[in-house]
Amino acid sequence: MIELRQAGKTYRVDGRDIPALQPTDLRVERGEIFGLIGHSGAGKSTLLRLINRLEEPSAGRIVVDGEDVTALDAAGLRAFRRRVGMIFQHFNLLSSKTVADNIGMPLKLAGSFSRRQIAERVDSLLARVGLEAHAGKYPAQLSGGQKQRVGIARALATEPKILLCDEATSALDPQTTAQVLQLLDGINRELGLTIVLITHEMDVIRRVCDRVAVMDAGRIVELGPVGDVFLHPQHPTTRRFVLEAEQIDEHEQRADFAHVAGRILRLTFRGEATYAPLLGTVARETGVDFSILAGRIDHIKDTPYGQLTIALVGGDIDAAQHRLAAAEVHLEVLRA
Repeated sequence: MIELRQAGKTYRVDGRDIPALQPTDLRVERGEIFGLIGHSGAGKSTLLRLINRLEEPSAGRIVVDGEDVTALDAAGLRAFRRRVGMIFQHFNLLSSKTVADNIGMPLKLAGSFSRRQIAERVDSLLARVGLEAHAGKYPAQLSGGQKQRVGIARALATEPKILLCDEATSALDPQTTAQVLQLLDGINRELGLTIVLITHEMDVIRRVCDRVAVMDAGRIVELGPVGDVFLHPQHPTTRRFVLEAEQIDEHEQRADFAHVAGRILRLTFRGEATYAPLLGTVARETGVDFSILAGRIDHIKDTPYGQLTIALVGGDIDAAQHRLAAAEVHLEVLRA
């Protein structure tokens, strides 16, 4: 659905070229929720805004749904943007307009819809985001989560094929964030929209995205399915995001393990293997004892996963390790 071909962005500041996004190749598949994560200044917002040319690329091409966006003139760009909805971090609602008027604004600007068509579409969108009772209210009368729901409804007004989410949950509390992510997930499933979502929180990526690109200093440093990137991060930036999401201090954890006897393994389970009684079975078969040093069980989107750090002592430790490696589990030896 979206393809960047050596697309980059450089700003001219005080006579110097400042690269915000290095020439980048990227593909976003039709119907997926694709996440971009990075710290401030990593280039993720610049990349997102290149997709609908809110930022003009300095180099390369952007192809969306088979159309070369970089070649569009002003009229073509206006028509293209009606097929791309955008949700903003701080909502960007018109304070002097009601909820219904804010949602209907893109349809009025399009100039091709009757009042009746606009009213019917707005009513449908209010029902989708659960705000039927708030149509006549003004933004100042709404909570942050309600404002973001209005923003989502407005972004859907012109029935876009793509939804761009620019830090859509950063201004929200954790409970409201979960509700907004659930709404976006439902929209993706029901309408088949392609969603590109940028954030600085790995937990947001874990809950809703199919694939993720990790950005640092204007480059994509890691890219892949969320399960692979989240459970087996390769780049230092990705590892920091995962540790922050799990509230793990890597240095403290290593210090704790220094006084633990035995071989230390990290086991990663995915899918139904997460709930299998594997450790007890292996302990009985090989005579090893194990202690659990750290662990987590949760979901990556709809897929359950578990990660356990264990220490093995006694019995046949090599046989236990081979038995674990042969099961549906990813095994890492942290200390032999």
